Amino acid sequence: MTQPVNLRLTLHYGLTIFLSAFLLFQVQPMIGKMILPWFGGSASVWTTCMLFFQMTLLLGYLYSHWVVGSLKPRQQSLLHIALLLFSLLLLPIAPSDAWQPTGAENPTLRILGLLAVSIGLPYFVLSTTGPLIQAWFAREQAGIVPYRLFALSNFGSLLALLAYPVAFEPFLPTRWQSLAWSGLFVVFAAACGLLAWRGRASVPLTARHDGEVRPLRPAHALLWVALAACPSILMVADTSFLTENIAPIPIIWVAPLTLYLLSFIFCFERHGWYQRRFFLPLLVVALAILAWLPTLGISGLPIQVSMPLNLAAFFVVCMVCHGELARRQPHPTQLTLYFLMLAVGGALGGFFVGVVAPYAFNSNYELSIGIVLAGIVAACAVIPGTEFASPARRRAAIAFAALALAVLAAVRAADHHEENSGAEALARNFYGTLKVFAVPEGGYRTMLHGQITHGRQFLAPELAQRPTTYYSQESGVGKTLLAKAAQSPSLHVGVVGIGIGTLATYGRPDDTYRLYDIDPLVIDVARRHFSFLSGTSAKTEIVIGDARLQLANEKPQQFDVLVVDAFSGDSVPVHLLTRQAFALYFRHLKEDGVLAVHITNRYLDLRPVIKSAADYLERPVRIVDYEGDRSRGIFRSTWAVIAQDARLFQHDNFADSQAIADVPGFRPWQDDYSSLFAVLM
Repeated sequence: MTQPVNLRLTLHYGLTIFLSAFLLFQVQPMIGKMILPWFGGSASVWTTCMLFFQMTLLLGYLYSHWVVGSLKPRQQSLLHIALLLFSLLLLPIAPSDAWQPTGAENPTLRILGLLAVSIGLPYFVLSTTGPLIQAWFAREQAGIVPYRLFALSNFGSLLALLAYPVAFEPFLPTRWQSLAWSGLFVVFAAACGLLAWRGRASVPLTARHDGEVRPLRPAHALLWVALAACPSILMVADTSFLTENIAPIPIIWVAPLTLYLLSFIFCFERHGWYQRRFFLPLLVVALAILAWLPTLGISGLPIQVSMPLNLAAFFVVCMVCHGELARRQPHPTQLTLYFLMLAVGGALGGFFVGVVAPYAFNSNYELSIGIVLAGIVAACAVIPGTEFASPARRRAAIAFAALALAVLAAVRAADHHEENSGAEALARNFYGTLKVFAVPEGGYRTMLHGQITHGRQFLAPELAQRPTTYYSQESGVGKTLLAKAAQSPSLHVGVVGIGIGTLATYGRPDDTYRLYDIDPLVIDVARRHFSFLSGTSAKTEIVIGDARLQLANEKPQQFDVLVVDAFSGDSVPVHLLTRQAFALYFRHLKEDGVLAVHITNRYLDLRPVIKSAADYLERPVRIVDYEGDRSRGIFRSTWAVIAQDARLFQHDNFADSQAIADVPGFRPWQDDYSSLFAVLM
């Protein structure tokens, strides 16, 4: 029997599930921002965080399934109220400094452990809310389909995701963000606790829904898992592709995740949004676009074209997978199992991209695997259950699907073969993919991080020790090192970010170069495939680990020059550019020392960040721009040079340097506050 709708009760359920989803997705970028500085600002930090979120969501859904299926309503209520109360004891959330890495330990395991201790229980409690609240709603409102609450949940997630970079990050330090989040969590706990207490005397869910329930076959559950896993794989893998190949901006991860959530909202809010006759032909086009775009390289299309194409194609794949899931919604008595299988699929996708791929593959193959797998799963979901006019049409549909999948696989395999062909080295770890190529026609050897050149060395012996790319004698760092070398017979130089060791070419017999890098793989490649480090006349010292953490634990190094160049393409390690970071750098400089910061970027104007830090420390700063000379292997570069003593800029090397104009209203970056929106070009 269908009961009359209790609007007040429905509103209570709706607000509770909305608030839980909002908090669930609000804490993700917030805690990621808090711990990002500890692990080098790598995009892989976010990938690992996503894995934790997906695995915890899976545990939350498993708990909900067990509670609803195994416990009586009174037991459910008391257990969940106890969990809510215990989670309140862990507020406000904040990562402990004890989890900061000390060297080259495995960052994946450390991040997972840190998150488990810092936000594990509150996040777990929030993760249980979606399926549990829907099951309780179905128990109280028999005959009313609860799945639209899932759409409301995803709307709350989407709102939180969009609100964080716009309404929270630009205005609140992370400490206040944590306090605000914790306050809202208290409100959620009260709302959820009231629903739990209200339902203590209810009858079990199975007793509230009469009618025959179709038995669930293992094939059904397996298809649920597969349909949920494909968008999960593509979301993380495509985000990595976008940041490495189209627009290497850290905040770009918002776009795929937004579309991922939108597809859930559209498909579960009402069935009319997903129409097979419209989306299945688009799926063929979308998979072809996703397979074709990587073949073009980093500059194959303007960003205004490549980005919308990629995101539109990704959205279509999500709509098909989530639309097919929505078509297979089971009876409310099987609701928690259904959502558990969705969580299993999402967690498997995140585990594959976040753990398996970085350690099992030597290049980025997961996007290609996700594209082909999405096509296979969509075919398996659509073709068997479709009524065809004749057996011949069924065979034709199967043949078309097989041919299309074969073409997709061939395109991706050929692209990987071409991009890796001739590589002297292919290596990958948590921090990314490194490739080394010798280019005889150009007379050089180069290292790529993704698609970004991180160093180039000439093959001819007489040119092998010539500084190239961003580090020529005309660059800001080159002019700084030469100016300081003219003042002293020996220099103590610190370098944050080794690359292939190009800056070591400036070293003289009495110089000492102390080189910091968080990625042991970079150091290994620089030593094995390039001779900048082995050929330098200077003494070299290599320190493995995040440079800022290492410098914080070292006694003052008394550097004559400290170079900060730990950027990966156009991605910005924000923790190396805060006011506190600059204060740390100057603690390690001599009284006449110089700080040189590499700020070349296609998308972000970092001048205001540098200017605000220099003004705070009362140090003079100049910008040195150089357009480069490709014939000599020299790239366009922009360096900020901050001196202890303004007399440095009287040197002829800085005759063309420029002062930085004040930017009214710019808020300085600090450890608990930064906003990339403020520096977007």
